[in-house]
Amino acid sequence: MRLTPQPRPGRFFRGITRNVVVLGIVSFLTDVSSEMIYPLLPTFLTAVLGAGPAFLGAIEGAAESTAAFFKLMSGAWADRIRDRTRLILGGYGLSSLARPLIAAATRPWMVLAVRVTDRVGKGVRTSPRDAIIADSVAGAVRGRAYGFHRAMDHAGAVVGPLLAAGLLAGGIRDLRTVFWWATVPGFLAVLLILLGVREVPTRAPVSGEPRRGLSTLPTGTLRAYLATLFVFTLGNSSDAFLLLRAGQLGVPAAGLPLLWVMFHLVKMTSVMPFGGLSDRIGRRQIIIAGWLIYALTYGGFALATTAWQAWALFALYGLFYGLTEGVERALLADLARPAERGMAFGWYHFVIGLGALPASLFFGLLWQRLGPQVAFGLGAALAAAAALLLVRIPVPPRLAVGE
Repeated sequence: MRLTPQPRPGRFFRGITRNVVVLGIVSFLTDVSSEMIYPLLPTFLTAVLGAGPAFLGAIEGAAESTAAFFKLMSGAWADRIRDRTRLILGGYGLSSLARPLIAAATRPWMVLAVRVTDRVGKGVRTSPRDAIIADSVAGAVRGRAYGFHRAMDHAGAVVGPLLAAGLLAGGIRDLRTVFWWATVPGFLAVLLILLGVREVPTRAPVSGEPRRGLSTLPTGTLRAYLATLFVFTLGNSSDAFLLLRAGQLGVPAAGLPLLWVMFHLVKMTSVMPFGGLSDRIGRRQIIIAGWLIYALTYGGFALATTAWQAWALFALYGLFYGLTEGVERALLADLARPAERGMAFGWYHFVIGLGALPASLFFGLLWQRLGPQVAFGLGAALAAAAALLLVRIPVPPRLAVGE
């Protein structure tokens, strides 16, 4: 029987091991780097490079679908190799090198190339990282562990826009300069992986060729869960559209980083408590509540007319993430066999990314041709449909501790 790594002491960190803490700090630094750029990207693309909503949707959809493919492949390899930290290091390293190159873009297609490269790095690292987190903690605190990791990620998303806003308020007027500064926290994240992340010693990799077919997933329940996630993802377009909508509703460009900070503060403060709650009462009802809040939020964006409504809806949207981000991963880890968690997370991220391209493309086209009300309305309807489907999936109770 696999021995669970020794947890850190203290009530807040109960069950949270060294790997989870270090990977949380790595995600914090990476998101500081990423979120110094992301809230400003829609403005940079539309106002500086002259791209429209449809091209913005194409960039975000292609980027996320690229990441999804590499998440699937890296998930397969994560179950085979002895040291998954190599994949994690390579993925974070590639993203940290590529991301700030947006500053050098002079055409919209250049931003597309950089975003796709950045997402290749994300794809390479994500499934092995999520599998290591699952193997580093006991099953009884898995929701808390993923909640902690996502909370650290969102903390970086709070600090990053604040740094960007500070640089702009301090006299920097060129968005490209802000993008170049994003190199620093990305470099620190890569250094921390080298110094602090270690493979779980008792974990045994799967021998032989990696399994690539969906039919190799361990249970029909897991397949049904992934299919339901795909339905939800078809209505889950890029968050860049929400920032674009906020600008339409009257939020000024200088206020967008602060709006993004507030959004991530809600995510950061809610994701770990809801993850811990799922350890006690079960995962499914938490996810369903989150998806229904998503439907309410998108419906609100369809009907909103003023800037204050954009702020309120972004706060509600942050609560959706708090309810679902860590809990969706914890449920997947509960359903997957330990020796195949890398592949299971690969399929999880692949399914989400597979839906991201049509979701963002169709959303952008609907916005451009029929208006934002129709686009947001469709997203709300798909989220509600996914919640109804999840009700019908026979999810078993949380697995025993240590499984």
